[in-house]
Amino acid sequence: MPRSLAGDLTDPEMAQPYMKKDDDDSDIEYSPFFGIEKGAVLQEARAFHDPQLDARRCSQVITKLLYLINQGESFTKVEATEVFFAVTKLFQSNDAGLRRLVYLMIKELSPSSDEVFIVTSSLMKDMNSKTDMYRANAIRVLCRIIDGNLLTQIERYLKQAIVDKNPVVASAALVSGIHLLQANPEIVKRWSNEVQEAVQSRAALVQFHGLALLHQTRQNDRLAVSKLVSSLTRGSVRSPLAQCLLIRYTSQVIRESSNTQSGDRPFFDYLESCLRHKAEMVILEAARKITEMDVTSRELAPAITVLQLFLSSSKPVLRFAAVRTLNKVAITRPLAVTNCNVDLESLMSDQNRSIATLAITTLLKTGNESSVDRLMKQITSFMSDISDEFKIVVIEAIRSLCLKFPLKYRSMMIFLSNSLREEGGFEYKKAIVDSIVTLIGAIPDAKEIGLLHLCEFIEDCEFTYLSSQILHFLGNEGPRTSDPSRYIRYIYNRVILENPTVRASAVSTLAKFGALVDELKV
Repeated sequence: MPRSLAGDLTDPEMAQPYMKKDDDDSDIEYSPFFGIEKGAVLQEARAFHDPQLDARRCSQVITKLLYLINQGESFTKVEATEVFFAVTKLFQSNDAGLRRLVYLMIKELSPSSDEVFIVTSSLMKDMNSKTDMYRANAIRVLCRIIDGNLLTQIERYLKQAIVDKNPVVASAALVSGIHLLQANPEIVKRWSNEVQEAVQSRAALVQFHGLALLHQTRQNDRLAVSKLVSSLTRGSVRSPLAQCLLIRYTSQVIRESSNTQSGDRPFFDYLESCLRHKAEMVILEAARKITEMDVTSRELAPAITVLQLFLSSSKPVLRFAAVRTLNKVAITRPLAVTNCNVDLESLMSDQNRSIATLAITTLLKTGNESSVDRLMKQITSFMSDISDEFKIVVIEAIRSLCLKFPLKYRSMMIFLSNSLREEGGFEYKKAIVDSIVTLIGAIPDAKEIGLLHLCEFIEDCEFTYLSSQILHFLGNEGPRTSDPSRYIRYIYNRVILENPTVRASAVSTLAKFGALVDELKV
């Protein structure tokens, strides 16, 4: 958002309608867009027709319109057409901030083919402007709204823009090519020479976008992609962003290659060399791709080593990326991650709860039976501080660990039971219930304690689906326990206290007990 516009939105006169006082007379600030209505904003858009344009006022109105559009507000055909024609009049203004908002508005409105010609001449004029900002944005907008017939008319300008000395203009042309490739592949493929020149650019972003477009034009030709990777892995790519893309393309070629004896080795050697790159993003991308491939323990070891080094980084984003990758590796190859356990344990107390959660779940997948109780205590201490999304990850890891070490089922069942009593949404509670059900099915000794935990949960369960699921499970498993009568009280309470759906499930469950347990029929 332009600086001038940001200033307008924080103006006291602008903020007045969006302030509200509570009972304690304390001010509560709302969004500057609070309470705006489409009809009122469309009325304000008449300012676009004024002979003397007020750039500040017009910027405010366009900002409101963009907000409405991005909030899902729908405009009728007539409304969209009127706004579009009004916005085109703003090309008369030379205000840079307003011009950028005009570009955004035209893209969002997506004019029909019979309306595009209204702005084509203005956009083409800007595309050949001496102002680089105008040129870059005009290219982006024009390529989003034109059809194939008009594209042939501006193709020469786009090819020139791809090799422009200004990296912003060149990147805009390349990104536009990526969008145009979907509908006009034959035209974009004719730009091959210019795109290859962009791949050799010294500008990092130009090289990145150039490589992305070059790959997309060849992605349906495996041999062409293989040749592209072969030529670029020799060291001509300098941009870290472009190298991350090249790593992805290289791993794709390795996966698709049928010749595992000779074709894969040079490319895999390139991935290993990227583990020694000076850019952290390149190292992480290479390590991530190696861990996703079907490699030997010796080939996996260097990637695990660099990830282990990142676990002690001072940058939270690097620690998170490393521990998340190791967490995925631990699912299929836990022994490969065992050497990182000491570093992972130090992350269990990390201030970033996302990192701490991933560290603990990784340890749960790689730990041994003697460390289970210690891990369970540490997990309990921070479960209340993390979101349901990460809680579900922890629950799933505990379920896997319990299946791995069935003798530890008591402590894990107690943890799951305590988690059921804590605050949480439906998905979180369902994950716990599903875990208990899975453990009951896999560990016979855990059946009775697990069923009792489920019975206690439905005493105060707010989710009808879960209550019905548990009652159905009780009906199948309860009659086969040593003392089926202990569950009758919990089931009968559901008949008296719950909604019709749960009552029906409870009655059905009681019928199963009556049919299968003779002593309960009296």
